[in-house]
Amino acid sequence: MMDEPRVDRTAFSVFDSFEEADAADAAYWRSRTPEERMAHLELLRRINYGERAAGRIARVLVIDSELPADPPHSH
Repeated sequence: MMDEPRVDRTAFSVFDSFEEADAADAAYWRSRTPEERMAHLELLRRINYGERAAGRIARVLVIDSELPADPPHSH
């Protein structure tokens, strides 16, 4: 069973613009490993969906009938 998620409220930064904040967020997540990114995604999923988030994320395949059956190839 997972421990209750905790947020370190001392780890905040103040930026002069939304653009600066977005750039810092992007740089932070690029510095994390794929495993760390997925672990955080799972944490957010459980925070948002609670008990409904039980199990793994389902893989979904959607087939769009509007697409041509054999797309043209570029050579």
